[in-house]
Amino acid sequence: MNTGADNNDWLYTISPKKKLIDLNFKEIWRYRDLLILFVKRDIITVYKQTLLGPLWYFIQPLFTTLTFTLIFNNLANIPTGDGVPSFLFNLAGLSCWNYFSTCLTSTSNTFKTNQGIFGKVYFPRVITPLSVVISNLVKFGIRLLVFVLFYIYFLFFTDKASLATATWALILLPVLIAMMALLGLGFGMIISSFTTKYRDLTYLVGFGMQLLMYGSAVMYPLSYFKEQVPEYAWLVEYNPVTIFIELFRYMTLGVGQFSLWYFLYAAAFSIISFLIGLIVFNRTEKSFIDTV
Repeated sequence: MNTGADNNDWLYTISPKKKLIDLNFKEIWRYRDLLILFVKRDIITVYKQTLLGPLWYFIQPLFTTLTFTLIFNNLANIPTGDGVPSFLFNLAGLSCWNYFSTCLTSTSNTFKTNQGIFGKVYFPRVITPLSVVISNLVKFGIRLLVFVLFYIYFLFFTDKASLATATWALILLPVLIAMMALLGLGFGMIISSFTTKYRDLTYLVGFGMQLLMYGSAVMYPLSYFKEQVPEYAWLVEYNPVTIFIELFRYMTLGVGQFSLWYFLYAAAFSIISFLIGLIVFNRTEKSFIDTV
């Protein structure tokens, strides 16, 4: 008599992960509806009960860019390059920075903010940080739309006849976005794994991101920093975020520094960071419920 079901009778088998690096695309695809649900949650619920609603996606980058322009360009007289309006220069830098920073900070709270769900039902935990990256990609697309609209305005409705144009490197934009996502996702998963035991890292992330922004050439050209502070220029020059921001400005405005060697270095740094983050995340996933 058959006293139990044979293993082949089960539709799915849930077992502990044994591989060092295991993203498990097949299982993620199986839970794609849940991934889409998390993405919608991140996009819609943020401003669901606000007065202006989705308009905040447009208002936030505009006011931040305007503030940077007034302080760093008008008051501090930081140059932006020939033919480049300071507003466009700052909008380009902030668009890249905001995508990276939101991916990192939101992912770094994965275990903390989702501990109630993780402790009750099974699904691939990596879906949660992936949903953050995808939802922030939608927000990044809105910022790009804002950037394009203002570029058109400066090109046709102002006296910026010498406004620099986009370059051939624009074809690397999808690769650039993917590398920023991997970098933010990798460091976010590492920090999220450590915050299950050390909660004070949450406060350190907020403070550290503010310092990192000033060291990532967001509000100044890399060439200007190398000219003014040459002894510390290497700290900014070898920052992968700086390389991505400089490349984006070179793509869209024709200013900034582009080097294939630096881009390959930043891409390798992003991929390695993601792999390390995935390893740490998978290890923490098995026992986090005992420490969170």
